[in-house]
Amino acid sequence: MEDLPSLNIGIVGHIDHGKTTLLRKLTGKNTDTHSEELKRGITIKLGYADTVIYKDNGSYNTQKKGKPVRYVSFIDAPGHEMLMATMLSGAAIIDAAILVIAANEGIKPQTKEHFMVLLAKKIKNLIIVQNKIDLVSKERVLESYREIKNFIKGTPVENAPIIPVSAQQEINIGKLLEEICSLEIPERDTGSEPIFLVARSFDINRPGIEIKNMRGGVLGGILKQGKIKIGEEIEIKPGLSIKKANQKAYQTLTAKILSLHKGNEPVTEAIPGTSIAIETSLDPSLTKADSLTGCLVSRKGFLPDITHSLKINYSLFREVLGIAENLKIDPIKTKEMLMLSVNTTITVGIVERIKGNEIELSLNIPIIALKGSNAGIARNLSGHWRLIGFGEII
Repeated sequence: MEDLPSLNIGIVGHIDHGKTTLLRKLTGKNTDTHSEELKRGITIKLGYADTVIYKDNGSYNTQKKGKPVRYVSFIDAPGHEMLMATMLSGAAIIDAAILVIAANEGIKPQTKEHFMVLLAKKIKNLIIVQNKIDLVSKERVLESYREIKNFIKGTPVENAPIIPVSAQQEINIGKLLEEICSLEIPERDTGSEPIFLVARSFDINRPGIEIKNMRGGVLGGILKQGKIKIGEEIEIKPGLSIKKANQKAYQTLTAKILSLHKGNEPVTEAIPGTSIAIETSLDPSLTKADSLTGCLVSRKGFLPDITHSLKINYSLFREVLGIAENLKIDPIKTKEMLMLSVNTTITVGIVERIKGNEIELSLNIPIIALKGSNAGIARNLSGHWRLIGFGEII
């Protein structure tokens, strides 16, 4: 299992276009695991599901028939406009994406917004799933196909495959698995110091568990570079949010890696490629309820200091994404507030200086800034954060 080529694939698209259903058919797992999500019927947090794809006499399946050919971590990003920040976090940790577009509804505001996020985060590996073909006529399927082709024309992914699918009726799931297996595996950097992006953090202990049986706090996310092993000491930054003299401060945490999991499989060492769960020696009360989401993990002394300011080389889109009407994007102004998505961290900052395509911001929520990291830039328009551009940390 550890030797299989592996990929992180994000499943994105407009709300109710069938992302979570598709993922359940691909993996047999439901990513809507939180009670609030089940109640509302939408994905609120990033959902995860891992699967192994098998090849049997030329056809592909996830039913353990034939030879295992690829290990895939799927990340289900929310499609609801109010959860754009979570979607941006998801886009930071994927190698490839499946954009789901329902044939009965076509291209909607969040379809455009999610598509631009993928381009902004430089995701070139893309498969488009034209879902819900069972709900419309053949003519509408063909019309929807032409709409999609026109939508991606002139972009770096204009030749992305478009696969007609019915997730509910399990039509063309095998074809989609075949396409996933043909995606290029990015080159992995295993020689550098490790950088692990924390996308979720958990307390996995059940209420009433005896102290002697308790497990340490768990960090879930993606290893961006390097290797990590059981027994190693790690540093977690910014770390724990604490209050000092009525001011918010952060305390760097150090811990030991007690166990590593790739999906449900325990491993002794992890390299970049799929989502990883790290069981640490931290008290689980420190990791519960995603309290360490957005942190970076590495070996002690490697990560830069926490920063309250940021310099970004940026570019803006022509129009505001995620809304039905065409609204031109005004230039960024000094003293305006912007939301930034950097790796799995979401922060808000005030623009202090603008020089050409460079902006400098003072951050309300400090971050660990790695040079060269992509940043999504959003502006508050009529009470909603809307993606207006992207940049690179300088």
